[in-house]
Amino acid sequence: MTSDRLQALDEKIAELFRDDSPISTRTEPPPTTSVDPPTDEAVPAAGAIETAAGARENATPMPDQPRSVLDGLNLDTAIRLRWALRDIKAKRTKFTPVSQSDLMALIELGLIEMRDEEPMLTDEGHRALDWS
Repeated sequence: MTSDRLQALDEKIAELFRDDSPISTRTEPPPTTSVDPPTDEAVPAAGAIETAAGARENATPMPDQPRSVLDGLNLDTAIRLRWALRDIKAKRTKFTPVSQSDLMALIELGLIEMRDEEPMLTDEGHRALDWS
């Protein structure tokens, strides 16, 4: 690589870790928007309400699911990093190399670690794939 290309790559990596980066380290879900109350046209039939209420009564409660650290990222970044994790888990990095910026982001998130110059999933990385 030429020095210009290396410098451009370094700048892109540094850009990922700036405060206004597309990679969010927020662990809380984004705020939800309020929903307008239904109009007369959107009111379901009485039978549908009873069916929904009956279904809720018979449903078993779901335990609180732990959240993946990828949930706090924007959609495009989360998808790209999940695919990178899948490639690392399946040992496909020789055929489909993971970008340096994605590797650094995954290391920062604690999802992978480098062992003998090869990326390996951490326990958190395995959990992140199991939750998706």
